Amino acid sequence: MDQHSRADVVQAQQNGIVRHYEFDIQMADVTRLCYTKSIITVNGQYPGPTIFARDGDRVVVNVVNHVRDNVTIHWHGVRQLRSGWADGPAYVTQCPIQSGQSYVYNFTIVGQRGTLFWHAHISWLRTTLHGAIIILPELGVPYPFIKPSKEVPIIFGEWWKADTEVVISQALENGGEPNISDAFTINGLPGHLYNCSAKHTFKLKVTPGKSYLLRLINAALNDELFFSIANHTVTVVEVDASYVKPFEADTILISAGQTMNVLLDAKPNYPNAVFSMSARPYSTGSGNFDNTTVAAILKYRNPSNSSSAGFSKELPFYIPALPAFNDTSFVANFTGKLRSLATAQYPANVPQTIDRRFFFTVGLGTDPCPRNQTCQGPNGAKFSSTVNNVSFTVPTTALLQAHFFGQSKGVYTPDFPAFPLMPFNYTGTPPNNTLVSHGTRLMVLPFNTSVELVMQDTSILGTESHPLHLHGYNFFVVGEGSGNFDPARDPAEFNLVDPVERNTVGVPDGGWVAIRFLADNPGVWFMHCHIEIHLSWGLTMAWLVLDGALPDQKLPPPPPDLPKC
Repeated sequence: MDQHSRADVVQAQQNGIVRHYEFDIQMADVTRLCYTKSIITVNGQYPGPTIFARDGDRVVVNVVNHVRDNVTIHWHGVRQLRSGWADGPAYVTQCPIQSGQSYVYNFTIVGQRGTLFWHAHISWLRTTLHGAIIILPELGVPYPFIKPSKEVPIIFGEWWKADTEVVISQALENGGEPNISDAFTINGLPGHLYNCSAKHTFKLKVTPGKSYLLRLINAALNDELFFSIANHTVTVVEVDASYVKPFEADTILISAGQTMNVLLDAKPNYPNAVFSMSARPYSTGSGNFDNTTVAAILKYRNPSNSSSAGFSKELPFYIPALPAFNDTSFVANFTGKLRSLATAQYPANVPQTIDRRFFFTVGLGTDPCPRNQTCQGPNGAKFSSTVNNVSFTVPTTALLQAHFFGQSKGVYTPDFPAFPLMPFNYTGTPPNNTLVSHGTRLMVLPFNTSVELVMQDTSILGTESHPLHLHGYNFFVVGEGSGNFDPARDPAEFNLVDPVERNTVGVPDGGWVAIRFLADNPGVWFMHCHIEIHLSWGLTMAWLVLDGALPDQKLPPPPPDLPKC
């Protein structure tokens, strides 16, 4: 993990440049699947504009809200060293930007390079409010892999004909599962496998013998995805803006909230064929999911034909074979190949000694149905979800402000449980009582605490994979396994040499994952499942990292334009 002090931030600001962006949150009419709807966008674009920066640059984004809904923007994966006021989750680091109001997000990129993304972080607005963040290395610093001929963002999303704000509102009201999406998208386009969508198909044109860097982003709301290009392998070189030891793959898994850079080497000679680039869900839970497939098209420029490479119906069209929806063994095998580059230039600074150990269960549960109401959740109850059986209650004022100004009373309590209060056989027969507790409870960490956290899936209402995202930090994935975590045996197998460094990790279906990080960034940092319905149901908590003793270890005061609740 790149560890940086205030001096590094100052140095980065001196070396880098300031990049200014204007984000106008506005409505735009977009037609997909033969249906036109008005969606919330940035600058009328869907997906939204790409943020470009170099390691060391300062990024300043003026967000002006022209729509009725409250809005915030999260810069997913950006470390936000001592700039927690710019992190973006609603009621965690800021109050929302209300209609007609604006807020300037101001942060410096420190020791990061690769692909990240930005998205709305309130309700389900990130359905259409998202875009790529491309961080290039400092000027003159090469990639630790072959320089590609071209770089191409590939953003996976989901498309609903319905208004997703109505979808989530109805689901929270009736306690049942939300309606599923109508299509997946690649760069906002559903592709030719869906009705009316042949003209809405992303096409990637390549030249024989050239190399291409595909910057993959899973911005889908509720789905982990398999992705494959027919008759091609890719080389994985980076995940979550951290370099990895390169390895080849026919198919990759990218969970909700994850990013990945892969190199695609075009075939040396014109192949006289066209190839599908396809994605569909990895889904292990018992609930409904969108089981459709999104496809883009990879086509080659024909050197012997000067006309542009059209999609010829005469050419053979190859389709990749994707894993089964619930192929957990493929997923375990794929994630097991991820290793940090761990070189002198890009070290894996894994905490070797641990100050605090935590064990969090993650999974589903229920709330009782209100009197005089019919609910559509399990056994007539309402769905909920928890960390350590605490379902997060969203406060009405921002946690970071409450902490900074010493006004926590009535907003949050500093007593999040370090372990489950009622241990059980987590992946065995579930307990009869599935009711959850509620609260806004924070886990407090002194500055520079080294943390080891084991996250354990549970069988309550069925085991399921959960992509957990931590704000404000990268972490090292030192171990994972199936079944119940065994504290006596499993730590002996931890990889403390070159574990992959991420900001979002899948807690395996019916299994566990162990991560380590150093709490060197003061502030309040959200940690939640990136399956949006699970976040809505409460599968989230927050870490409160206290200031250190030195001036460069303290969170500065909030900017004057910080939105009010």
